[in-house]
Amino acid sequence: MNLFERQSAEFTARHIGPNDAETTAMLHQIGVNSIEELIDKTIPTGIRLQEELKVPHSVSEFEYLNDLKQIARQNKVYKSYIGQGYYDTIVPNVILRNLFENPGWYTQYTPYQAEIAQGRLESLLNFQTLISDLTSLPIANASLLDEGTAAAEAMAMLFNHKNKDHDHVTAPKFFIDEKIFTQTKEVLITRAKPISIEIVFGDYSTTDLDESFFGAIVQYPNSDGSIEDYRNFIEKVHAINAQVIMATDLMALTLLTPPGELGADVAIGSSQRFGVPMGFGGPHAAFFATKDEFKRNIPGRIIGVSVDAQGNRCLRMALQTREQHIRREKATSNICTAQALLANMAAMYAVYHGAEGLTDIAKRISLLTKTLATELQDEGFELKNENYFDTITFKINDVEKIKDISQKHQMNFHYPAEGLVTISLDETTTRNDVLDIINVFTSSIGNDTSQATFDNESALDNIPTSLTRTSEFLLHPVFNTYHSETEMMRYLKMLENKDLSLTHSMIALGSCTMKLNAATELIPVSWPEFGKIHPFAPENQTNGYAYITSELEKLLSTITGFAACSLQPNSGAQGEFAGLLTIKSYHESRNDLHRSVILIPISAHGTNPASAVMAGCKVVVTKCDDEGNIDMDDLKIQAEKYKDSLAGLMVTYPSTHGVFEETIKEICKLIHDNGGLVYMDGANMNAQVGLTSPGNIGADVCHLNLHKTFAIPHGGGGPGMGPICVNKKLAPFLPGKNNGAGSVSAARYGSASILLISYAYIKLLGQTGLRKATEYAILNANYMKARLKKYYKILYTGKGGTCAHEFIVDLRPFKNSVGIEAEDVAKRLMDYGFHAPTLSFPVAGTIMIEPTESESKAELDRFCDALINIYEEIKEIENGHGDKKDNVLKNAPHTLAVITADEWKHSYSRSKAAFPIEYLKQNKFWPSVSRVNNTYGDRNLICTCEPVESYVETAV
Repeated sequence: MNLFERQSAEFTARHIGPNDAETTAMLHQIGVNSIEELIDKTIPTGIRLQEELKVPHSVSEFEYLNDLKQIARQNKVYKSYIGQGYYDTIVPNVILRNLFENPGWYTQYTPYQAEIAQGRLESLLNFQTLISDLTSLPIANASLLDEGTAAAEAMAMLFNHKNKDHDHVTAPKFFIDEKIFTQTKEVLITRAKPISIEIVFGDYSTTDLDESFFGAIVQYPNSDGSIEDYRNFIEKVHAINAQVIMATDLMALTLLTPPGELGADVAIGSSQRFGVPMGFGGPHAAFFATKDEFKRNIPGRIIGVSVDAQGNRCLRMALQTREQHIRREKATSNICTAQALLANMAAMYAVYHGAEGLTDIAKRISLLTKTLATELQDEGFELKNENYFDTITFKINDVEKIKDISQKHQMNFHYPAEGLVTISLDETTTRNDVLDIINVFTSSIGNDTSQATFDNESALDNIPTSLTRTSEFLLHPVFNTYHSETEMMRYLKMLENKDLSLTHSMIALGSCTMKLNAATELIPVSWPEFGKIHPFAPENQTNGYAYITSELEKLLSTITGFAACSLQPNSGAQGEFAGLLTIKSYHESRNDLHRSVILIPISAHGTNPASAVMAGCKVVVTKCDDEGNIDMDDLKIQAEKYKDSLAGLMVTYPSTHGVFEETIKEICKLIHDNGGLVYMDGANMNAQVGLTSPGNIGADVCHLNLHKTFAIPHGGGGPGMGPICVNKKLAPFLPGKNNGAGSVSAARYGSASILLISYAYIKLLGQTGLRKATEYAILNANYMKARLKKYYKILYTGKGGTCAHEFIVDLRPFKNSVGIEAEDVAKRLMDYGFHAPTLSFPVAGTIMIEPTESESKAELDRFCDALINIYEEIKEIENGHGDKKDNVLKNAPHTLAVITADEWKHSYSRSKAAFPIEYLKQNKFWPSVSRVNNTYGDRNLICTCEPVESYVETAV
């Protein structure tokens, strides 16, 4: 390889951890002579790819960014006045630099290990408080995927609340007001059909509902911008024992009477305009708030207040033992990815501005909107909505002329129907912008002059008195303290310091693939050419995005061995749902309406059966054998038993146990022979890329977790992306196609802006680097397994005695011998500076380790050394040298406050607790709280910042 070839391949060496010398040592530890020999022992010969991936060769980071700049320029950044749930916004630079672009915030994992996640948990609690305050509803979750998804989750929650017996549904109807956002309607339709919800559209003011309705949804302000008083409508809905969802706008709620005070049961919407770029549709954090009676049914994650082992206040994910939303085939929601990073941005936007600052922003927006409306009316244009916040709709004789002139002036308006133009202003709109808009309209009627009178403090009589907010909000100290940049910077850093992320150490979570999220991949997400594009901008302004999405669809199709791809699903669980809908659409096109049974192995991820139920399928669980493989005899029995109604099989490959099952082609053939299709869960795709593929195995559809295999950061619990790839016969049935599954996300490409990250990952690694990344993911896992097998029992290996990219360590023997649980080992790892591997999944009492390809041998060894040392600590207890109750594992993690306390009553030393291995003396990460009391937090559910009075009492 010459100098220039080495330059083009430089990223591969930076992405993959071990060097050549380390690789040789690792292979020796495993007992093989080469990576090729290891791969031959690991992946069945019958499914190996026979040729290289047909993807381009790698490019250097410098070359890639230069090329991408040229692509970015194909996007035209016009002033966006389209609205409809997406608005330009000012991202405070202190948040942009210290949170959005900071790996200490975007590389964290979902906060299941609360002791090392207190910073992000506090920020998410702030988000919940923000939502609860602005909506005036007592409980909010920590975000959902987008506004359309949130509306669909609310609809499903109310449907299940009213119709507890799904075999005898008494109220199947759901009313949708015609003035909600179009994209929300489309997602609601998609989600309603599989579970037999009957959608009824109409005008809320004239509709007549009866006992057959379980709920209704309205938009506030509506899609035309009109502020409607829904009080009477809500009373009518409540009179028939149904509930009302209000889709709303957080910025507007600083000035409008909140949904809770109007009587709404659920409030949903997007927090995007609180400092999150539009990004051609995402990622954005949706919100969901509701009444206390629904707190056990609310979808998504909820952050709650609890206490730790020392009796100190701490935070955790409430109701965590059931993950709030995953109850397998009994689940009503499959959500496993929220939008934590974006929720944190929105929360910090509110913290930075406070109630007064937010209200000032809202007033400026509304004042400019009022000025624009008044001036255009004076010019003779007919205003359709008398009451409005930031959006006005005009009846126009010559819409095409307005459109033509506005385009020439680089402005985008919304055109909801023939003869109508809608204009939405936002916090980036200036007085000069208003004059420019007036000029577009006056020019259309031959008037070359435009003027306006701006009153800086006039009354906002465009908002009716009856719907003007009078209640206070954001009174909590956190929203009234950090308004200077100095204080805000320090607050963000203080929270960041409480959280363990990839900036500290490897996060070896099996099935979650916490690999490097390279800076070069992430930098372009902040570029205005990508961040400031509205998802409904005209196509001739989004050629840059069109190029990226088209290329990425081709690349992902090639990598998976399939024919087509949909980038719309904005989480892995949404990908599962979309894939199953695609399968159902295919069967329906053949009049096989009876095919509704989905076979799912008992080892599958919890989202698999949950997604199947959401897709209107019947779940049949199949067995696994003692080695963790699919039980072929049982699968054959079930496939033949349900052959007349079989829709398909959901299978994870390599298996959830980290093994390439030898029978996978036989499994696929069995399902096909009985009339079904094969859905492959792509959670473990990091062990396939370049070596095998779902298409080569015989599957028909798979989803890809771009936030796993393709390097999008986890963001502390989201964003994520879960596009699906399909074979040729399923291509016409993808979401968005004429015969397809319908919209599963609000925007055409889901969270479009972060697709740039996966595109970069593939371009930078190229044909050779992609395969090498997979090889090293397998190498690193087998190296760790080889080191640890002397101390721990390793569950499940393949025919050659190897694992795939992950392996399971059995900790159950220690519970039997000295009462040490898997959770104790997980908490003790925190004292060593590590996040625990995946805990008790897929086997209770175990940990599942996945190192990824990005970690160096030194880091792999550091983690192995920690686990080996923990093994010795357990042995001390078994040998009687350690107390069974008062030991370093049962008391883990040990905080700095505990270690430095004046009193020390434990049977072991402080140094053993805090510095069990020498390297910790040089680089110690301190958990910020002791072990969290999960039971207390669930029994005493508090999901917002405590009342102001509690701070006063604490101070006293």
